[in-house]
Amino acid sequence: MSLFKARDWWSTVLGEKEEFDQGCLCLADVDNSGNGQDKIIVGSFMGYLRIFNPHPVKTGDGAQAEDLLLEVHLRDPILQVEVGKFVSGTEMLHLAVLHSRKLCVYSVSGTLGNVEHGNQYQIKLMYEHNLQRTACNMTYGSFGGVKGRDLICIQSVDGMLMVFEQESYAFGRFLPGSLLPGPLAYSSRTDSFITVSSCRQVESYKYQVLAFATDADKRQETEQQKLGSGKRLVVDWSLNIGEQALDICIVSFNQSASSVFVLGERNFFCLKDNGQIRFMKKLDCSPSCFLPYCSVSEGTINTLIGNHNNMLHIYQDVTLKWATQLPHIPVAVRVGCLHDLKGAIVTLSDDGHLQCSYLGTDPSLFQAPKVESRELNYDELDTELKELQKIIKEVNKSQGVWPMTEREDDLKVSAMVSPNFDAVSQATDVEVGTDPVPSITVKITLQNRVVLQKVKLSIYVQPPLVLTCDQFTFEFMTPEMTRTVGFSVYLKRSYIPTELEGNAVVSYSRPTGIPRVIQCKFRLPLKLICLPGQPSKTASHKITIDTNKSPVSLLSLFPGFANQSDDDQVNIMGFRFLGGSRVTLLASKTSQRYRIQSEQFEDLWLITNELIFRLQQYFEKQGIKDFACSFSGSVPLQEYFELIDHHFELRINGEKLEELLSERAVQFRAIQRRLLTRFKDKTPAPLQHLDTLLDGTYKQVIALADALEENQDNLFQSFTRLKSATHLMILLIGLWQKLSADQTAILEAAFLPLQEDTQALGWEETVDAAISHLLKTCLSKSSKEQALNFSSQLNIPKDTSRLKKHITLLCDRLAKGGRLCLSTDAAAPQTMVMPGGCATIPESDLEERSIEQESTELFTNHKHLTAETSTPEVSPLQGVSE
Repeated sequence: MSLFKARDWWSTVLGEKEEFDQGCLCLADVDNSGNGQDKIIVGSFMGYLRIFNPHPVKTGDGAQAEDLLLEVHLRDPILQVEVGKFVSGTEMLHLAVLHSRKLCVYSVSGTLGNVEHGNQYQIKLMYEHNLQRTACNMTYGSFGGVKGRDLICIQSVDGMLMVFEQESYAFGRFLPGSLLPGPLAYSSRTDSFITVSSCRQVESYKYQVLAFATDADKRQETEQQKLGSGKRLVVDWSLNIGEQALDICIVSFNQSASSVFVLGERNFFCLKDNGQIRFMKKLDCSPSCFLPYCSVSEGTINTLIGNHNNMLHIYQDVTLKWATQLPHIPVAVRVGCLHDLKGAIVTLSDDGHLQCSYLGTDPSLFQAPKVESRELNYDELDTELKELQKIIKEVNKSQGVWPMTEREDDLKVSAMVSPNFDAVSQATDVEVGTDPVPSITVKITLQNRVVLQKVKLSIYVQPPLVLTCDQFTFEFMTPEMTRTVGFSVYLKRSYIPTELEGNAVVSYSRPTGIPRVIQCKFRLPLKLICLPGQPSKTASHKITIDTNKSPVSLLSLFPGFANQSDDDQVNIMGFRFLGGSRVTLLASKTSQRYRIQSEQFEDLWLITNELIFRLQQYFEKQGIKDFACSFSGSVPLQEYFELIDHHFELRINGEKLEELLSERAVQFRAIQRRLLTRFKDKTPAPLQHLDTLLDGTYKQVIALADALEENQDNLFQSFTRLKSATHLMILLIGLWQKLSADQTAILEAAFLPLQEDTQALGWEETVDAAISHLLKTCLSKSSKEQALNFSSQLNIPKDTSRLKKHITLLCDRLAKGGRLCLSTDAAAPQTMVMPGGCATIPESDLEERSIEQESTELFTNHKHLTAETSTPEVSPLQGVSE
């Protein structure tokens, strides 16, 4: 915040591993030298008492040996040090030291030295008071208006005020309702003690009221004895400040008025002596200490406030006048006259950094050299700027926002899937049927280059695949360590996952503090969820994949899934998933085609994807690089739309069940209230069948909760099947239109935006918004579509008709040559809008009618999805009859 730092005049470090607090620092002429110079008195929780008199040779010098006047170990922790007229019969200043169970008053004196070692200082114990209660803090002053001497008031941790009249104990009083002790101060003008209670209230108690109130020693007596022992202790005034207080200070620079300053956790308050707020200031940083002192302006008060950002702020009332940087966080701050420096600021940190500083700046003696003037060629500068901007744009396109340098150098992650199943399956609580469920072991290996702490490994697989353990934590205390963890994967439910890929994510922080994330993917074998099955030549759903190479024997592609090894099994193979569904794979003997068929449309996805993956691996091993797949059949929109309708129907059922459950719960609580009223009535009254109604409502609530739970389970399964079908649709559209990897990624982002499906944000409205964005931008036909405005809200639609129309329109425009892109350099003249908050695109009436007519043609017949069409005039989107 500030350009200026506190100018170091003198500094030192006190002891080793000692602790200090706000009461451990005091400035006063403790040795009564009479020269007007203050000494620095510091006490620590370790029991050390030190007195300093700084004499730096030049500004910024550290402590010299002669600067330390006295150092003595008092054994008990020192809570607070104060200097005042604490000894009777004299007005000399004495030092009061507060321990947890003792109050000691010392006299500090110096003896002139006769040798070069200098003067000698010593302390002498004048008197001490042993405390019956554990002390917290103390304050002093001329209580009751006494002249020429100071009395001491000590507050215990249980809220008792103990008053000492120098060598004798006066009385003790308990503060009403005290729970935790707060800061304590004495106001001489009003002769009252001011503290902050645990109720976050500033409270003022008159000394006279304390003196005549009930004696604290008689607190445990009977009520009759209490009434006769004194008056009741009442508060003079109180003010709720709404936060805990760190310190209180009373400022009185004239006899007409005094101010009470209270430092809170986020604010500091200035109160009048009657408890009214004079002003308050909200602080930007968490404060640690403060000190009000006199101002040069009439009617204003300056305040030093230290905070936990190593800053010292100087306020004039509520106006910030100066801000300076400190080398430590101050817990106590004082202002005094040291040697030849008047108004020195003395700060003390909790670990013993003691510094005397002053405010100001040092003049800079550096002068910038003169630069030779020359004429600038603005045309050349403009050309150079454009070239640099072009280079920056290309670098950002190639590398992305975050630099990739050294991202994986600190830690290397690798995954290995076991080729064989576990000897003893780790599958537990499975719901797959009668088939034995195998499990397979995956090992993740981490190797670090530097020391890394709290490295977290998380593993994720697609449900219903589950892991025996999915979270690991590592500590790499030395470089070049290798850690390996293993876990098992198995199928838990009776439906199939959308993907067989798993993802291991490692998160850690580099030694510089920069967080990093590394991902490592692994592929699970198909045999984990699939068994060899009997092939079937007839099925409800079929797709055909064309290739540009001769067909490969299915036995060589799927060596573990053949029932027999004769020639009949070379071109046909059956698969049976653990859930019970079957898929048949056929390879053409004469053409370069493969057909996948099944009774369930979504079951085609995994086998189709595995076939293409294994074909690519097979031809890569053969050294063939121009292998390609294609799809020339009709896009199976009707089967896909049936899955969408089923998923949407379950969402609507879930909403209805939730509404019914809410209504029955309200009814159940209303009946409970009626019954409770009847039972509390003193005169018995008939229940009027309320108990029967309560029992019936309870059964309805339980039945609705079970139905809702079953619907949520069915919805989750339906969403998994919908994702499998969506993957298959994206694959077929990509092969049909020969889309690039970037275009396929855009299509996946549009059709698969969610990992989880919820009632608040569902798949239908999210996909509809994304497809509408594509139709408005890169697939738009006219400027009228580009000018349509989008809404920023996503709500569940009434039905799926608009979504199905937009999907049909997307396929139609891709078939007519449209291409997917997200760059502003695309040929389509649109303004890019991110698809995160898009609503459905409102089509015109003409376009709606044209889409409906086109949809009736598209959805005529899609039960058999073969690619045996050879007529070029037929659109790939139109149905092909067998």
